[in-house]
Amino acid sequence: MKHFSLCRSAAVAFVIAAVAAGLFLHSAQAQTVPDYAALMAAPDRSDADRNADKRRDPVPFLKFAAPRPGMKVLDMAAGGGYSTELMARAVAPNGVVYAQNPPDLPDKPKAALAARLQTPAMKDVIADIRPFDDPIPPDVHDLDMITFLFYYHDTAYLPVDRAAMDKKMFAALKPGGLLVIADHSALPGQGVSVVKTLHRIEEATERQEIEAAGFKFVAEGNFWRNGADTHDFPSYKPNMPVDNFVLKFVKPAS
Repeated sequence: MKHFSLCRSAAVAFVIAAVAAGLFLHSAQAQTVPDYAALMAAPDRSDADRNADKRRDPVPFLKFAAPRPGMKVLDMAAGGGYSTELMARAVAPNGVVYAQNPPDLPDKPKAALAARLQTPAMKDVIADIRPFDDPIPPDVHDLDMITFLFYYHDTAYLPVDRAAMDKKMFAALKPGGLLVIADHSALPGQGVSVVKTLHRIEEATERQEIEAAGFKFVAEGNFWRNGADTHDFPSYKPNMPVDNFVLKFVKPAS
């Protein structure tokens, strides 16, 4: 009887420990999803970025993409680094963000990114100066996420091999890794015909090109849609309603 009591006590203790461990693991996992609105409210963010927030409305995008602490992210077409810093704040601590820009990046965004890289929020960001169709350094692999915001259409009129670019992004992601891409909508049937004149691309065309590299479509975000867009003016025109699509793709596990 004494032996049975000891065994039963040990079993009860084991169950209690297992439950506690499970609760701790669940709590730890819950904590890995940042409060994105709080990150955007951080006092060290610049006034320029806060003004950009009014136009960019980043919180719905962050919730859709769901970057988390510890992730390894590539931000394609980083420019001056606005979206790069969003990712850097979301993957901290222990994460890293590669800010990709082409070697011929104009002086203004180049200077803006250089200045931003000196700030504490960017301490885990690595500048990645490489062409779009070969954007990933040889020693970088198993990325958790790639973001590509409002610039894929530009690669369609620049001297870029988009098929090679898409395949390189696919190869750099770990199985289950995500590509989250946003762009300005063109009308159905326009394909890439207005990428330079209107800075827009047909959603179906962009999706088809991405899927041709092996990506599988996961979800669409409608938070930047705008039904008032007539789609007949350049997307960069100030104070005009622009219809933007956001697509999420995954690299299949097998």
